[in-house]
Amino acid sequence: MQEVISLNQITKIYERKIALSSLSFSVNKGELVALIGPSGAGKTTLLNLLAALLPPSQGEILIDGHPLSELKDPKKRAKKIGIIRQQFDLVGELPVIHNVLVGRLSEWGIFKSLLSMLIPQDKGYAAQALSRVGLADKLYEKTSSLSGGEQQRVALARLLVQSPEIVLADEPVASLDPARAEDVLDLMVKIALEEKQTLIASLHSVEYARKYFDRLIALKDGELFFDLPASSVTDDHIQSLYKLKEIS
Repeated sequence: MQEVISLNQITKIYERKIALSSLSFSVNKGELVALIGPSGAGKTTLLNLLAALLPPSQGEILIDGHPLSELKDPKKRAKKIGIIRQQFDLVGELPVIHNVLVGRLSEWGIFKSLLSMLIPQDKGYAAQALSRVGLADKLYEKTSSLSGGEQQRVALARLLVQSPEIVLADEPVASLDPARAEDVLDLMVKIALEEKQTLIASLHSVEYARKYFDRLIALKDGELFFDLPASSVTDDHIQSLYKLKEIS
């Protein structure tokens, strides 16, 4: 198996709070990994480090064997890593096609990017991506008029157009009702498998993590609590992970 991500003794400190402490693990190409753990465990911090949005305080992150800190070229980084969040990061006032084509910005020069705000460029990419997420008829709809589930599908279409090797998803279904959450997770995993992407998603729902992902990495108080195949995670593991500290 080809190792695509390697964390070596990663620590992240905000002012005096330790958000992550001495975290080490690796992820192979094409793995479907769910990050679980209580609120404040460090899941979002970890994803922001993997996306190179934050630098670690200590330790090193390697992508394909090279330090992530050296991946400074925005175009190369966009081809390597994409991120999707629960807020979708969409501009509601713009038509769907414009939000999807943001995924092409790393491929375009400044002129083409500006021109596309007036006349959408590379429309075929957007149309094809929207078709794959079941929104072929929404190309020119105002994005804010769509439901939450549909907006998350637009964000997935934008990722399809960007076509990164690694997809990071930060609570991608937290704001959706259960039926739409399963719908989006099903689609996200299906696309990752079809595109041979490595997918790492933080989830509140252990049930979804077990159902859709091959491997569960659990964080608690900024530390690695367990790292197991989804099929090996027991109810006892989960109870221990979410057990509240007793106040003496």
